Amino acid sequence: MEITPAVKPGRQTVESYGDGRFRISGQIYEGSVLVLPGRTFSWAVGALDEVSLDSLEPLLAEDRGILLLGCGPRLGLVPADLREGVRARGFVLEPMDTGAACRTYNVLISEERRVAAALIAVD
Repeated sequence: MEITPAVKPGRQTVESYGDGRFRISGQIYEGSVLVLPGRTFSWAVGALDEVSLDSLEPLLAEDRGILLLGCGPRLGLVPADLREGVRARGFVLEPMDTGAACRTYNVLISEERRVAAALIAVD
């Protein structure tokens, strides 16, 4: 059964995650990633406590919208200064476990919402 939502051509979708990697629109990425509607970047972050405004800059330089933060295997507490810094850049930060962030990203991109995702890889 096909479960991938219908999206506009050229939009990135997360097809799978786990084993320390992601498959996004047919391409494999080892480790964590930053996902925008039109492109994906490798992200040198392995845990929630490594996330900073600087590490999120490729996403924060884009249009404002929703920023999904896949915290790893479980939802984690996002420091207030990080949350406030993201908000000051015009984004709403939505932390959740990485699996939920992948699924939510796909739904929001299929609805043509302004969304980006910072996804910490899980085993």
